[in-house]
Amino acid sequence: MRSELLQMLLDHQGNFVSGEAISQHLGCSRTAVWKHIEELRKAGYKLEAAPRKGYRIIHQPNLLTENEIKAGLKTNYIGKHVVYEKSVSSTQEIAHRLAREKVAEGTIVVADEQVGGKGRLGRAWFSPIGTGIWMSMILKPKIPPQRAPQLTLLAAVAVIRGIHAATGLHCDIKWPNDILLKGKKLVGILTEMQADPDQIHSVIIGIGINVNQKNFPDEIKEIATSLSLEKGEDVNRALVMQSIMAEFEQLYELFLKDGFLPIKQMWEAHATTIGRRITARTVSGAIEGFAKGITEDGVLLLEDDFGTIHKIYSADIDF
Repeated sequence: MRSELLQMLLDHQGNFVSGEAISQHLGCSRTAVWKHIEELRKAGYKLEAAPRKGYRIIHQPNLLTENEIKAGLKTNYIGKHVVYEKSVSSTQEIAHRLAREKVAEGTIVVADEQVGGKGRLGRAWFSPIGTGIWMSMILKPKIPPQRAPQLTLLAAVAVIRGIHAATGLHCDIKWPNDILLKGKKLVGILTEMQADPDQIHSVIIGIGINVNQKNFPDEIKEIATSLSLEKGEDVNRALVMQSIMAEFEQLYELFLKDGFLPIKQMWEAHATTIGRRITARTVSGAIEGFAKGITEDGVLLLEDDFGTIHKIYSADIDF
């Protein structure tokens, strides 16, 4: 109900919405409306109340709670169930537990802070409080387990499209799962799976986005950036998250209906890796050559100087 109230006020931002109109829309008393208004004020919203006019928002805090995420969300099931925590070790850990408890597909776990966030190969992810988007999404696709890596590439396309829709910024993809903005890392994506050899039970996609960070630790400050640093202003985190979820649902439905090919084509159109000379640093050594594309499984194809095509399953990529 509070999410619906917030949506009404946001839909009429700058204008008053009468208490009577709100109570009729929500199907509750004027007293109940007043209580919800007070709860929004406690959450940091500045709301003006005027006799015979009603209420209007004059300041919206940059929050990522369930109310803020659901207000304005235009999806059928992605993000319809939100689990919000102020601070967690990792949203992936919570999502794994919820997936085992059979929560609905599209459930989102989001936190204002991760103290144990991780990226690919178990690397730490810098997740300071109140600055970024640290989220995990639970999916239950009816696909063979070997196709699960395709969802990482789908998520990358959805993130790029969502960020552009919300901010106007154009990002690139660096294989396999990094989103770059002006050559610096902006987003990390981590896909994990709960499955039997022949059946997926759930796929959990973790997404970490640097939104409003102004400073980074010395060890990453030359290679990391945020949306705020590039735009020169703070960015509404809930709006970015809503845009990404809307794009993800659209692409996910396309993927389930038409397969990976249309996603692959979109991914390659945004990939900064493809067509360039790169060095792939694998566990067995470094391979230099030109990135030719990706397979249906998301494996990178690298042609070395002797014309041999190497399939790169996991590596750090240098240009």
